[in-house]
Amino acid sequence: MLQHVIQILPAHRQYIKRMSKSKGSGHFTQIRLRNWKNFLDVAIQLPLRVFLVGPNASGKSNLLDVFRFLRELAEPGGGLQRAIKRRGGVSAIRCLAARRSPDIEIAFQVRLGKEDIWEYELAFHQDKKRRPLVQRECVRRNRKILLERPTQEDKDDPERLTQTHLEQVTMNQQFRDLVTFLTKIRYLHIVPQIVREPERGAARHSDPYGGDFLEQVARIPQRTRDARLRRISAALRVAIPQLSEIKLFRDDKGIPHLRGKYEHWRPHGAWQTEEQFSDGTLRLMGLLWAILDGTGPLLLEEPELSLHPEIVRHIPQMIARFQQHTRRQIIISTHSSELLLDKGIGLNEVLLLIPDREGTLVKPASAIYQAKELLESGISAGEIAITHTRPKDADQLSLFGNQ
Repeated sequence: MLQHVIQILPAHRQYIKRMSKSKGSGHFTQIRLRNWKNFLDVAIQLPLRVFLVGPNASGKSNLLDVFRFLRELAEPGGGLQRAIKRRGGVSAIRCLAARRSPDIEIAFQVRLGKEDIWEYELAFHQDKKRRPLVQRECVRRNRKILLERPTQEDKDDPERLTQTHLEQVTMNQQFRDLVTFLTKIRYLHIVPQIVREPERGAARHSDPYGGDFLEQVARIPQRTRDARLRRISAALRVAIPQLSEIKLFRDDKGIPHLRGKYEHWRPHGAWQTEEQFSDGTLRLMGLLWAILDGTGPLLLEEPELSLHPEIVRHIPQMIARFQQHTRRQIIISTHSSELLLDKGIGLNEVLLLIPDREGTLVKPASAIYQAKELLESGISAGEIAITHTRPKDADQLSLFGNQ
């Protein structure tokens, strides 16, 4: 089935080896949030593979968004002011349950090598002009402090606090490896309708919803691109047996398109472009491409959408096999019980998001009472998690149609 797709083919062994050892690769080991959206104060341990499980509006997307925020701080053209503005300002980010402290705080730990541990802390608020200001910024490498703000220069010139040192090339030389790692974070939540209109993505860059997905594929060197498309074709044949081949081409206007060869009663089959591809085909294709493309943490939001349950059930195995070779961290939000049925999912890999009046709580499935005994009895970690995060009185929704 689908898990066999991520076997390392001979032509890709060196490529995967380079990916896993490239500069800037690594993974988050823990993160702490205070006053960030749904989360008043949470500390989270992060393994290589993470499944975020919780009811609607519990904060799964907002937890993924903190990693996107960190990438936007570090990437060229980004920075604190832009990242906060895109989220509606400090007031829109600050947790509604927050009372005393006006500061929003993010602290995380990253492992970039076996003995290379980085820590970063950022606290910010807004001034009377509603401008975001750095309240505290700290960088440590193997417990050695490389940066601690505010400095005396910051106090003498408060305008400096409108920017983090993370975003400034002239100031981040000592921790450039950390900056590089953050810029490699990727988020994907492909919307098939957007992929089908590649003209709309001409002015977009790294659009997580697929606006420039085809352009991203086209920008890859042809040899690498063709190798990836062959592997993706092999995977798609599991879900869509009649789809035998996928190619990329540019039209007369230079706009990239995908076309797939569908076998049927005609001897040579028929070719269709992305306009005719189903939602499931485009989403599975985007998922497979994202896993193959890049080395930094990958954030996947509800990858099960539009896919058959039997395909969804094999996604965790596929990811695990790929991680054996690349050690790439993948963080997934999901509502799918099929995705979580895999017996290979560990209790520490499932994070439960539980809404509370004082902000959403986050805890691993291993914290559930008798979780280990339930797991040993044959119940999967996902089933345990789904049971404990099911919305209360969900069955009452069926009464909506009563007059």
